[in-house]
Amino acid sequence: MIWANLLHLSYNMWWDREAPELEGYVSTISAKPYLRFEKSLWDDLLVKMADAGMNMVVIDLGDAVRYASHPEIAVEGAWSVEQLREELAKMRAMGLEPIPKLNFSACHDAWLGPYSRMLSTPAYYKVCGDLIEEVCDIFDKPRFFHLGMDEENIGNQRHHLYVVIRQYELWWHDLMFYVDHVEKSGVRAWVWSDYLWDHPDRFVERMPKSVLQSNWYYGAEFEPTQEPTTTYVNSYVELEKHGYDQIPTGSNWSSKDNFESTVRFCKQHVDPKRLLGFLQTIWHPTLEEYRSLHLEAIDQVKQAREWFEGRG
Repeated sequence: MIWANLLHLSYNMWWDREAPELEGYVSTISAKPYLRFEKSLWDDLLVKMADAGMNMVVIDLGDAVRYASHPEIAVEGAWSVEQLREELAKMRAMGLEPIPKLNFSACHDAWLGPYSRMLSTPAYYKVCGDLIEEVCDIFDKPRFFHLGMDEENIGNQRHHLYVVIRQYELWWHDLMFYVDHVEKSGVRAWVWSDYLWDHPDRFVERMPKSVLQSNWYYGAEFEPTQEPTTTYVNSYVELEKHGYDQIPTGSNWSSKDNFESTVRFCKQHVDPKRLLGFLQTIWHPTLEEYRSLHLEAIDQVKQAREWFEGRG
């Protein structure tokens, strides 16, 4: 079983401006031209994860690396490729499998810099293909590559300066462009599943079974009796119904009970053959001011794992 945690090198995945109407909230979530990351916390989290029995780290890379193919997107303080390779080797030695993540959703691609305003153009495809190929090489052909692809809608971009929503054939064309490039490197593509919420028939018709799915729901209520909770929670059941491999995703973003509740619900409703594991997320930068939330998230995974294995 996979017991994974999502950690951020880059945190430039959200708003492309400071939005005063959101007050202090946007001070951390809006894109910045410099790296927001503290190695001391990162190192401590890796040790705690290993001690807790976790075995995978999904790394939000974004613009936090000076890629050989496109160094122009790197922020101030970005890691060199050599530094990243050294860190990956250290993680593997600790029993933690590193998995790359680059979110190509138009809602979460501020990390692409000027290319985030070139979606679906020849220049854009060239950059995205180059980055996928290079990251697969840096990670020595990882088992998975997380492509994101969540929340590409107006509701989640209403505070952006630049809004892009790919629809119909274009969304699917671009998704398959990323998937094909990942698979050409011998790696399995992984995406968020929330496209299913609004387009269930199209999702089932078009989404390849080869693409690993992570539905996500961060609330406390797992008795799906009203919308939208019914849609979010039942999507785990729908993915199972249609035969998709899953890594369900929980968080301590809004509920301390969410991760264990996610584990309990999915153990009951997803066939073990398709339940590859679970992913924890906290959606805060790897900064000391969020240390307690990071540590809490790992403790929640440890507790849920003990229950899952009949030890809690």
